[in-house]
Amino acid sequence: MNAVAARAASLLLRYPDEAVLAALPLVRDALAELPASLADPLRAVADHRAGADPRTLATEYVELFDFRRRCCLHLTYYTSGDTRRRGEALVGFAAAYKAAGLEVVDGELPDYLPAVLDLAAAHDGGWRLLRDHRVGLDLLAKALAKENSVYRHAVEAVLLMLPLASAADLAAMATLARTGPPVEEVGLEPFGLVDTTGGRR
Repeated sequence: MNAVAARAASLLLRYPDEAVLAALPLVRDALAELPASLADPLRAVADHRAGADPRTLATEYVELFDFRRRCCLHLTYYTSGDTRRRGEALVGFAAAYKAAGLEVVDGELPDYLPAVLDLAAAHDGGWRLLRDHRVGLDLLAKALAKENSVYRHAVEAVLLMLPLASAADLAAMATLARTGPPVEEVGLEPFGLVDTTGGRR
């Protein structure tokens, strides 16, 4: 059940290119297998994509995820910002894919949320990464809600599959919401972080 939901969320949070949009009928069929608590928020995103002009979807997606840092789909950004620590965190993500015998494709960074969801659909290492970065997911969901974006439903569905936030998580989220991520810009070159699009286009 969670694997199906993770795969659906991955597709619904990816850049809406021709291949991703062509998969919408399969996504909607798969949602019929899920309980309403998971299917309904994911279906809201699927319905939005199915009923919108592809060019409008693409423009909205880029404006939201590529030009609003608080809506970043790269999980290490929230806790590490643009610092050397983020490079170290990405090494841990890459190791999780290697342990699962998988690779990140299309030039994506290993902390790109749709890629992590694909990993979770195939291997428990993905769920561990999602649990470890729940603070970032909570902040992303709040930012998307503030933007009144339909994509908040997909992130909220992911959160439903994770343990409840701990007191430490809530404290960390409050601090990051107040101060924002660290901003030191060093130590990122090996990971190609100049390109923040996740290789979608």
